[in-house]
Amino acid sequence: MAATAWAGFKAVELLEEHLADPRALKAMLDAHHLLAPSAHVSYPVLRNGLVRLIDVCERCQIKQLFVPGVAFDASRSSARGWRFMGSELAHLAERLHGAGIGLGYHNMRQDFLPLADGRIGFEILMAAARGSPLKWQADIAWMNRAGINPSDWLKRYRGILVSAHIKDEAPIGTHEDEDGWSDVGGGTMLWPSLWKTATECGAWLLVVEHDNPRQPLEFAKRSLSYLNRFNT
Repeated sequence: MAATAWAGFKAVELLEEHLADPRALKAMLDAHHLLAPSAHVSYPVLRNGLVRLIDVCERCQIKQLFVPGVAFDASRSSARGWRFMGSELAHLAERLHGAGIGLGYHNMRQDFLPLADGRIGFEILMAAARGSPLKWQADIAWMNRAGINPSDWLKRYRGILVSAHIKDEAPIGTHEDEDGWSDVGGGTMLWPSLWKTATECGAWLLVVEHDNPRQPLEFAKRSLSYLNRFNT
């Protein structure tokens, strides 16, 4: 938390492990004058610990939860698995909606790779959840790694898009010790236009991210400085 505030951020997206002690979490957020509008949680925690999770969200003023696609790895090889994911998340989104908390799906690269029958898993999942309060947090860089045009999909699903992860692809052959990611603004992605598209399509929450930064504090500070050039 201290590092996030030092870098200049006013809010943070929490991970599941941060929710273990809500009293300590709230004290830490308050001490560093940070908000936590969202958090990532796993499917098992949602499925088996929803009552406790709602209590943590209420205590710490977390309004939006996101389930990363990796939570369903065993189900992602067939259309039937993707439909199961969609229907399960739709049901959980309904329950959370009743408590004033949003639920969204956070995509990974695999979500946009064709299945054996040529269909796209992300489309099947969202079709199965249609009509529910389930939303979408777009990880735009993972979409880019899947070889698709992220802007096309952001526009197509603008009705459910509420958030986006902002990270950058390093030039090919560089930053291999950082899994090929770079500071935002230091890579190959055109973030001024992607940011504009994401916000115009409904993303009110944008999260700066790097999956394996060599210098976490410096990454956060440099990335925010870059984004502030066009996000005024």
